[in-house]
Amino acid sequence: MGLFDMFKGDTGEVTPHFAFATSLIYMIGADGKVENEEVGQLLAVLGGEESGGAIGVGANNQQLLDRAFKYYQKNSVDTFLSEMTPLLTDAQKMCILTNIIDSSLSDGEAAPEEQELFAKFLQAFNIPEERFQPFFDVIALKNDRAVFTKTDHPSNEPGYTVQLKF
Repeated sequence: MGLFDMFKGDTGEVTPHFAFATSLIYMIGADGKVENEEVGQLLAVLGGEESGGAIGVGANNQQLLDRAFKYYQKNSVDTFLSEMTPLLTDAQKMCILTNIIDSSLSDGEAAPEEQELFAKFLQAFNIPEERFQPFFDVIALKNDRAVFTKTDHPSNEPGYTVQLKF
């Protein structure tokens, strides 16, 4: 340990938190364009800080994001999944899955590339689609703002009730 190592905010370790941040970056970059909603969601889940009316990333999370972005630029998603999956608990995997699907739906719809990437995560994490379906349904409902703008939306039909299917 060097004399000044104690002043480094980011240890550089590969941790589940690093896997979480990097997962979100892979999803944001999946379709080749970065939408404002996706960046906002990333900042929200990583604990963005407000400063002078603008939302930004705190110093610790900025270092985490910087490392995650560098990793993303250098490594394929397959490499990422093979390296990170063994480090994660079931709860951490489910947290990553719910957040990356939320990110993919944050702009209104999941692009085909985002859907393919999500399928890779499900497979790598050994989570069957059937198990994840109720989580998906809630997140899809959360992101379906068309219920407010389309009067003919099927969910707005008289007598329709929202229910989870198990």
